[in-house]
Amino acid sequence: MQDILIFATIVLPIVTALVELVKRSIILPKNIVPLIALVIGLLVGGVAYPFSDLDLTMRLWSGGLAGLAATGLFELAINKRDGNTNEKG
Repeated sequence: MQDILIFATIVLPIVTALVELVKRSIILPKNIVPLIALVIGLLVGGVAYPFSDLDLTMRLWSGGLAGLAATGLFELAINKRDGNTNEKG
């Protein structure tokens, strides 16, 4: 588990940058951004074969965690939003 978290930490900045690139390039509904981040994380984790000696499943887990963390990290650090979700008005 420790190897997965270490690899996810290394992949996280790359995934965050790619998610931001997609968000700024394509108009997307905000509710599918975490799904796109997950897919990008899985792709980056899978493609990172030459840079790691982890099994494919461990790299995919790391990429998935990095993708979900990238969305949350960006929303927490950059997009500070006031109010609650599903707010009417």
